[in-house]
Amino acid sequence: MSEMERLIREPEGKTLEFKRDLSSPRPWLKTLVAFANSAGGRLIFGVADDRQVLGIENPLDEEERLSNLIADSIAPRLAPNIEMTTVDGKTLLVVEVFLSGMRPHFIKGEGRENGVYIRLGSTNRQADAQLIAELQRGIAGVSFDALPMPALTLDNLDVRAIRKDFENKRAVDEPMLQSLRMLVKDQNRLVPSRGSVLLYGLDRRLHFDDARIQCGRFIGNDKADIFDHIDIEAPLPQAVNEIMLFLKKHAMRGADFSEIRRKDLWSIPIDILREVVINALVHADYSQRGTPVRIAFFDNRIEVESPGLLLPGMTVEDMKLGVSQIRNPVIARVFKELDLIEQWGSGIPGIFRQVKEENLPEPTIEELAGRVRVTVPLSKILPLTREQSRKGKRTQSETPVTPEVTPEVTPEVKKMLFVLTDDMNRTEIMKTLGLKDEKHFREHYQQAAIALGVIEMTIPDKPNSRLQKYRITEKGRKIILAKMETTDGDRGR
Repeated sequence: MSEMERLIREPEGKTLEFKRDLSSPRPWLKTLVAFANSAGGRLIFGVADDRQVLGIENPLDEEERLSNLIADSIAPRLAPNIEMTTVDGKTLLVVEVFLSGMRPHFIKGEGRENGVYIRLGSTNRQADAQLIAELQRGIAGVSFDALPMPALTLDNLDVRAIRKDFENKRAVDEPMLQSLRMLVKDQNRLVPSRGSVLLYGLDRRLHFDDARIQCGRFIGNDKADIFDHIDIEAPLPQAVNEIMLFLKKHAMRGADFSEIRRKDLWSIPIDILREVVINALVHADYSQRGTPVRIAFFDNRIEVESPGLLLPGMTVEDMKLGVSQIRNPVIARVFKELDLIEQWGSGIPGIFRQVKEENLPEPTIEELAGRVRVTVPLSKILPLTREQSRKGKRTQSETPVTPEVTPEVTPEVKKMLFVLTDDMNRTEIMKTLGLKDEKHFREHYQQAAIALGVIEMTIPDKPNSRLQKYRITEKGRKIILAKMETTDGDRGR
């Protein structure tokens, strides 16, 4: 089978479209503009919607007409490859467009403001002013989060939160903030970048109203009935843990500890969801208005949506292969420094590798109208009924946390409990906590947690075994639930 015969069998998508002929030029001119502005693509004339090969009559004349229409109708000038090929004895015209270095291209008759199109799945979408601005920034090599905010100063950043996050990693001072482009020069003054305000701005919502994360737990498998929701406005690195806390809380709601297996403590794929959440926060288009990061927890799946389409040149298939284009280099660099990102481009391929190794349902990635959605199916359905909803609210409002459930639990021990998603060894726990001092970890985390009876060794008879791991006890699980319910109560107040 030739490459062209293989292509004809493929479904239309971001980089492929078929047309019967050259009649009605406007739709296919829009397609060529969208290809040039998005990720390139091939437009094949002479193939019907049902993939029947019809061919083109008078292909030489039609090729000349095609070239003239492109030259007369599209600006800046677009020069695609146009070739003739034969399939089943019939001639096809193939127009191959590459991602253009002169984007945004537009339909001349519609003007620069209304005639720019981008590719969204197998359709063409008119680009609004914000999307056009992003296309222009991409050509100029400028990212939105690296731009200066001249009206602000260092006093507009939450330096205390920065120091807390970078504790034991780097000293926080002006040179450090400059090296991470959290402070940038503007007319010989050091001012915060947009990325630093998105990360740690004291009045972030004043400048970026949608720089928040909406989390919701819905009853059933649609959004008709919501049980619980929160808006997370913490600094982005700290928001990761708040999001995971929300997901864990609802994964454990109503759990029967006597029946639940240790490996299934949270009932959801924690490591996978954490990667998906981090990817959404790092690659969101914060220049968009009205579209915050959204996380929806249903009975059978969890959806994570981030504003903005894939960057020009990127496809969903590229993401799965580990091809990485960073929309927000300032945010991404800070996440990398904080060990929230391990290697560039490793997150999405790692997710698909892990689900295959653990025989879990495969996530899906979709490019929707103005956003990218990653859906993580749950291998175990977690139904939430109205009765459970009422019971959960009664438990929160009427059942106090008794002193014996939370005995002298230090913040360090609580942190350790929340990172133990499975049986983990000391090195794994320290890495997840961002700790490097083994003595500090042993005295303030490990020994304290064992003394309280909230974690236990997997090989208690050989405490110094190189195979030693640690796991949460039932007492530890109760503390986690008590903490979650207390957090709910604090938010409600």
